[in-house]
Amino acid sequence: MTEIASEILIRRLADWGVDTVFGLPGDGINGIMEGLRRHSDRVRFVLVHHEEAAAFMAAAHAKATGRIGVCLATSGPGGIHLLNGLYDAKLDHQPVLAITGMQETSVLGTGYQQEVHLDRLYEDVAEYNLVVDNPAQLPGVVDIAIRTAYARRGVAHLCLPNDVQVAPADADPYQHVAPARPPATAPVYLPPPGVPRQEDLRAAAEVLNAARRPAILAGAGALHAREEVLAVAETLGAPVIKTLPGKAVIPDDSPYAVGGIGLLGTRPGEELVEDCDTLLMVGTNFPYTKHLPEPGTVRVVQIDADPARAGVRMPTEVPMIGDAKEGLAALLPLLHRNDDRAHLEKYQKAMAAWRENMAALENPERAPIAPQYLIGCVDRAASDDAILTCDSGTIATWAARHWTIRGDREFYLSGNLATMAPGLPYAIAAQLAHPDRQVIAFIGDGGFAMLMAEFLTAARLGLPITVVVNNNDSLGQILWEQMVLGYPEHGVRFGAPASDFSAWARSCGGYGRKVTDPAEVDEAVRQALAHPGPALVDVDVDPNEPPMPGKVARDQAVRFAEAFLKGQPHKAAIATTLFKDKISQLGR
Repeated sequence: MTEIASEILIRRLADWGVDTVFGLPGDGINGIMEGLRRHSDRVRFVLVHHEEAAAFMAAAHAKATGRIGVCLATSGPGGIHLLNGLYDAKLDHQPVLAITGMQETSVLGTGYQQEVHLDRLYEDVAEYNLVVDNPAQLPGVVDIAIRTAYARRGVAHLCLPNDVQVAPADADPYQHVAPARPPATAPVYLPPPGVPRQEDLRAAAEVLNAARRPAILAGAGALHAREEVLAVAETLGAPVIKTLPGKAVIPDDSPYAVGGIGLLGTRPGEELVEDCDTLLMVGTNFPYTKHLPEPGTVRVVQIDADPARAGVRMPTEVPMIGDAKEGLAALLPLLHRNDDRAHLEKYQKAMAAWRENMAALENPERAPIAPQYLIGCVDRAASDDAILTCDSGTIATWAARHWTIRGDREFYLSGNLATMAPGLPYAIAAQLAHPDRQVIAFIGDGGFAMLMAEFLTAARLGLPITVVVNNNDSLGQILWEQMVLGYPEHGVRFGAPASDFSAWARSCGGYGRKVTDPAEVDEAVRQALAHPGPALVDVDVDPNEPPMPGKVARDQAVRFAEAFLKGQPHKAAIATTLFKDKISQLGR
């Protein structure tokens, strides 16, 4: 059997340690699919129902393993569908390789069916972007693409025309006129040194040792540096704020944790931002600058792997370029222990009160069901090494505040793109990468509906993922954003007939249960987690539960009231829910 060029592609992916490719076949990639078939012993192909899901799965694979994720789509519309998931990878700095097809070279430029020049379309999303014109370019360009994705923490794209895919593997049809030959490369990536310069470490230590009210802001770039972050926090007596993508940096029950930052954060976290005199930013490019200290009011030290991101959000007195784990380890011996614990103890007391308030909102007697109670049941029933994937919307607020990082738990969501629909594909990819761990997808009804066909993918693969649908029959986050702008809600509630996604789960051969009674929530969640295959619990929650900021600003309260005065259609139900929240907290 004649070896074809696509086999070189697949073998090289395997040489890089790629064991899974997520995708959807099409006539623009039949040659690549044949390459996958011939080498299925080394690379598994995961068939999805929508290319967007394949790209989300590739991004989640990268997040959950640290290794490059690979997705595959056909020419034209298939490649277009990948884009949203690829932008998720780009904005969250995850190494992903997208492979797409294209019409055979002899008809390019003639307006042939599905002729979309994907290399042009991908110009903004991809760090490396190439149409392969000659089999002789393989495997060299595969090595360069993957190395670039790792080095620049982003997306690489290889587009193979149909005729190139099925050409003989040793084909080199053109005369060589340049004094060169295809480079002989290797499937090797060497990360840059991770320890910052000594002079920067000394300057950073000088600033941090002088701090009276220090704070640490840790992001996703510090997920692998838990022990080092905790050691620096202990030495400095510094409370630690976490960005949402960095939620798993340190445990939520740590004496140094003050929760999150921003609209989804905690009141102690917001107060610490306003109160600290020195801020150490570790592995974060937190974009919401309104929630950072006013420039000039604090001294800032930052460690980031990318020189372009150092000082991009705050004027940084000492930027350190390097890996969070290696950088903090090198910084620690230069720090002096701060024996004054008054600043830290202040925020420990504030967090104890915050935790009590959040626990009070997990009221099992509330009807309609409080979303805080739903995620609280998930939190209590899940194992200490569970992985929670989350969608975008109000559910991100509930997960941020009620999903407790303890033990080896992890948490993944679309951080910077904040797109809807990745929760389910993320869970599938995480379960494939970690088959022995519990994987839970916490998803809103809006996001689940977008890619719900992938539950069938999970069923066909026999994956024991648990999907918990927080069903408020609305686009909840947008509803509250409209009101905070002072506008009555419009066009954000789905209305009748009410959705029941448990029926879809059962039709796929999985566990499916609809819950409307708060007395059934805990049992339903535990049964779903115990089910040996894919399980889904669709829980009708209170659609009028507002995701209140940790600290409500005066202008937010004024605009919220304006929305009521201008004719907010559900103001009575919202007022009742707010009253119930306050009663729950006072009765704690």
